[in-house]
Amino acid sequence: MIAPILFALLAGLLVGLSRQLNGRLAISTSPLIASFWNHIVGFALLTVLGLIIGGLIPAGAGDAPWHAYIGGPIGVVFVAAGSWLIARIGAVNTAMLVIGGQMVSGVALDLLRSVPTTLWASALGVLLILGGMALAQRR
Repeated sequence: MIAPILFALLAGLLVGLSRQLNGRLAISTSPLIASFWNHIVGFALLTVLGLIIGGLIPAGAGDAPWHAYIGGPIGVVFVAAGSWLIARIGAVNTAMLVIGGQMVSGVALDLLRSVPTTLWASALGVLLILGGMALAQRR
């Protein structure tokens, strides 16, 4: 159980670093250009990795429903929005609002999918994040 927790923490650190780097690039160019380069470089890296490891295009990929591929366009909006927000409201505020949005959507999706969850604990987590955001705004 320790390895997945550490991996999740590392992923969170990398997301924060990525947002900061893309935000800086957006300041010197534009959010659209920052998002473009983020995805081009990521695509190139994943293509090389996929060619080395194999299985880049799995069997049955063409049979997947259209909505299975909607994550790509959503990811583009996420990266561009993060690049735009970092320059305007800062890294901490952007991260807290993004995490708050992820918590709300995660709770909603778990409820819609009937995933066993403790609703009060999830709601409390969302409230704590939003409360932290409110405290961070106080001067």
